Amino acid sequence: MKQQRSYEQEICLYLIPTPIGNLQDITLRAIDVLKNVDLLLCEDTRVTEQLLKTLNIKKKLISCHNYNEDKIKSKVVDYLQNNKKVGLVTDRGTPIISDPGYKIVKEVIRAGFAVVALPGPTALIPALISSGIEPSPFLFYGFLNSKKGKREQELENLKQETATLIFYESCHRIKESLVSIYNVLGDRKISIHREISKIHEEIYRGYTKDIISQEIDVRGEFVIVVEGNKHQKYYSDISVLEHVKIYLDENMSEQEAIKKVAKDRGVAKTIIYKEYHTRKKVK
Repeated sequence: MKQQRSYEQEICLYLIPTPIGNLQDITLRAIDVLKNVDLLLCEDTRVTEQLLKTLNIKKKLISCHNYNEDKIKSKVVDYLQNNKKVGLVTDRGTPIISDPGYKIVKEVIRAGFAVVALPGPTALIPALISSGIEPSPFLFYGFLNSKKGKREQELENLKQETATLIFYESCHRIKESLVSIYNVLGDRKISIHREISKIHEEIYRGYTKDIISQEIDVRGEFVIVVEGNKHQKYYSDISVLEHVKIYLDENMSEQEAIKKVAKDRGVAKTIIYKEYHTRKKVK
């Protein structure tokens, strides 16, 4: 076991959240740390330069993104070994949450240095608490795959999850992702948050089918909050025979009902067919 006492080591790696939109969301502590570190690792130095200029801070900046983390992680350890205080920021929000930084953190911990994470702006929490969808438990997934087949397989793996689901999405794929969510997860309560904390912030709330049939502004960055599978717990409390009967009472054929029950429970249709007819005979 390794123990870290965060405030006993002045030389460490600081993870510093930056505003996702409104610059007033930066914390006083974040400003103080930005002033006092010796250098900053940045996802895009141009974006960080703009923030620092607003705060009247000058600092040595080093590019750190998904494509060069492996190359520079040893250099970061060298800086710490030479008593340099290092900060890490991404373009917007909290480092490592669907952003670069994990490999750096892992290497710094391995080298025996402290990693201090500051609390601060992140898009998923404002979206969750303003969604009107049950907030706990929740599962933050991040970005779905850009390819339809892989994206829908990811959603298939989440289909039986009872926790509220949270996704990030870009303007380029928001429509396609919403269609995939509807096709795989069905018509659930959903909340779509565009440009959180910015002047064009918008929230669309409703059911998936209704929202994808309407025109929404696809500019900007999105957080999607989706209701978890509320049927899963209920279905686990009833027998397959009772479950099939629910759909038979809705005038489905026996074959349709068995297929629907298999889909609800996330198991093969042959398993439901066998159990249903076995229990039916016993009864």
